[in-house]
Amino acid sequence: MFEKFKKGESTQQDADMIEQEKPGFTAEQVRTENPAVSDSNIGIGDLISKRTMLEEAIDYVGLMIKNLKDKRTKLEKEIEDESVDIKNLKEKLVKVSEYIEEENKGIRDLSTKRSMVEREADEIGVLINSLRSRLLNIDSVVESESNKVKTIKDSRPEA
Repeated sequence: MFEKFKKGESTQQDADMIEQEKPGFTAEQVRTENPAVSDSNIGIGDLISKRTMLEEAIDYVGLMIKNLKDKRTKLEKEIEDESVDIKNLKEKLVKVSEYIEEENKGIRDLSTKRSMVEREADEIGVLINSLRSRLLNIDSVVESESNKVKTIKDSRPEA
């Protein structure tokens, strides 16, 4: 993530290490250099490079914050969309539940009507059996009377 900055730091550290590993200067070399100029140049250069790295880091962090805000906004929109979808599904489920309840009520009504028709059919069956029984009694009476009449006819002399 901060590799760019780590590289910058490692380059600076490498430069510092190289300077530390240089063999010692002789007295003549130290005297020939202008200590005030080299110290100020090195100090300003370090400050400028540190400032540049800090500015880059701030820009990078700003970009990260912008990306996080964009992701959060996208996530909020997705959550809102899901919320709307869930509300729509809930409404549909309520309607399905109402439909099921109406169907159950309709089935109970049909069951009640079927029971009433079944009772009426049973009553009609009982009535039919009762009438059949009466008709059989009437038929047996008619048969009995018919046999009596036939017996009476057979017992008469032929004329």
